Amino acid sequence: MSSIETHNLVKEWGNVRAVDGVSFHVANGSLTVLLGPSGCGKSTILRMIAGLEEVTSGKIAIGGQDVTYKDAAKRGVSMVFQSYALFPHLNVRENILFGLKVRGVSSAERQKRLGEVATMVGLEELLLRKPANLSGGQRQRVALARSIVSQQPVCLMDEPLSNLDAKLRNEMRDEIRTLQQKLGLTMIYVTHDQTEAMTMADQVVLIQSGRIEQTGPPYELYENPVTTFAAHFIGSPPMNLMKLDLIKDRKELSVTGGQMPIPDEIQGWCIGIRPEEIKLNKQGLPAIVDAVDFLGAETVIRLFHGEQTLFARVNGRSKIKPGDQVKLSWSPGVVHLFNEKGIRQNGMEY
Repeated sequence: MSSIETHNLVKEWGNVRAVDGVSFHVANGSLTVLLGPSGCGKSTILRMIAGLEEVTSGKIAIGGQDVTYKDAAKRGVSMVFQSYALFPHLNVRENILFGLKVRGVSSAERQKRLGEVATMVGLEELLLRKPANLSGGQRQRVALARSIVSQQPVCLMDEPLSNLDAKLRNEMRDEIRTLQQKLGLTMIYVTHDQTEAMTMADQVVLIQSGRIEQTGPPYELYENPVTTFAAHFIGSPPMNLMKLDLIKDRKELSVTGGQMPIPDEIQGWCIGIRPEEIKLNKQGLPAIVDAVDFLGAETVIRLFHGEQTLFARVNGRSKIKPGDQVKLSWSPGVVHLFNEKGIRQNGMEY
């Protein structure tokens, strides 16, 4: 078993707390994505799990064994970095086998593993090339192969695709997920890219300022965000967050369909609605069209209601033009209500 458990993990540099009480569980053979903006602490968490960063307090367990203060080499993990970290003077074959050679794995075993992994990641024809003669995607495959060939049950990946173009990112994303499932690896994958998180993860751990904002499967974070940060970070375009005190005639909008009374004191409260749930009708919230982005299968429309910027997503091509005045409506059941602290409210729980 190679499950991973962190309990109340803390990392401090002087008076700065970069990671603040982080606890989550990664099931054996699953893929968890640590998602969040740059500087939120996600890479620091990964490095603590790998044993590359000292823990200030808290506990890390891998396969049920406490590894909080164990040497990195004894944790049974492999790691893939953003920078690939390939030796420029070694060819592909030598880069893949370097770690096995250092650990004293026999020549016969090294060759056996090399043959298997090279075929798996499509590097059979490139084994004699140096990294300088490889594309970005090929270099990332070498880094991935080096991790796989180690046969460690846990694989940690830190922004591995951020140096690639969009097409290669899509391809490598699929390849990594397929390999993870085929090999039964327990994987933690760090990224700031929500598309990677939504398409790859069994579980997403959303992090802001060193703390966990929300944990769950991708669909749960999209459909039921527990904070305005989660609501706005997940989704492209993001969820519309409208301040109730900036909406005129707010009680006539059927904001909650009568299921959730709006409190009298609504300073700072807001409603959240996904762009695809916004309908352009003859009645509803008045808005002015600011921009229209045709994306082929869909069109994204940016609008203004007073000082508030809103997005609507419609299928196909829209005839609406910038400058048009429109009315916006939505079904009561698609509305999320957040209080002044940015916490989602359910029923009468305010």
